[in-house]
Amino acid sequence: MTVWFHACWMFTTQKDGVSAVSLQRVLEIGSYQTAWAILHRLRSVLVRPSRDRLAGTVEMDETYVGGDEPGLRGGRAKGKKVLVGIAVERRQPTGFGRARLAVLPDTKIETLRGFLNDHIEPGSTVVTDGLQVYKGIMSGYVHERIVASDTSLPGVHRVASLLKRWLLSTHQGSVDGAHLPGYLNEFAFRFNRRTSRSRGLLFLRALELAAAHDPVRYKDLVINPEQQPRSRAPVPPAQRGHPTSVQRPVADRPWRQPA
Repeated sequence: MTVWFHACWMFTTQKDGVSAVSLQRVLEIGSYQTAWAILHRLRSVLVRPSRDRLAGTVEMDETYVGGDEPGLRGGRAKGKKVLVGIAVERRQPTGFGRARLAVLPDTKIETLRGFLNDHIEPGSTVVTDGLQVYKGIMSGYVHERIVASDTSLPGVHRVASLLKRWLLSTHQGSVDGAHLPGYLNEFAFRFNRRTSRSRGLLFLRALELAAAHDPVRYKDLVINPEQQPRSRAPVPPAQRGHPTSVQRPVADRPWRQPA
């Protein structure tokens, strides 16, 4: 339990989160798979089923997330990229509120209507770009359509930029598309609590969500067992440099002590 509490503390209190490699190294966890599973279990509990939908004036758009592929250029180029829907509240007179993100299979009417109904409260003002499909899904909403303007959706553009920068920095861009929903949940959890003055409250909130969630098994996290995350082969200690771990004194690691 002490290892789990320390892992959750690192996960919630560090501004940009923590990668599985860093968690394994800091807590001296035996395998990369274990550290990876700990983080994905935490990501899987960050969404409260009964959370309030976005309201007021909300920007809505979609973007592609993922690495470049030869021959494919432009923000909407397909391939290895994954389509992500983004909705962000506008605050008055300035600023942005909460955000919602979700993986989308396509930009068809049924798909975008589902994202709209799941994340935005009916009666809200929804600001979109000039994509024609939006005209057919805005029943029950006030639709504000802005065409041919790079600054029409500043909130969505900011969230998309922060998301891609975060994936490239903290996770080195090595995010499998099958597990992208978990990373989107983590990003939204951090973004929506970015103004919190107490990092300890984020730790408490994550524990509350985890305690109220059903158990998450490892087999549920691994989409394809043949492609489960693997750690690198251990490198034998060199003849020079630091002594082997067996010869080193035991370090003071309070998270490894029994409670």
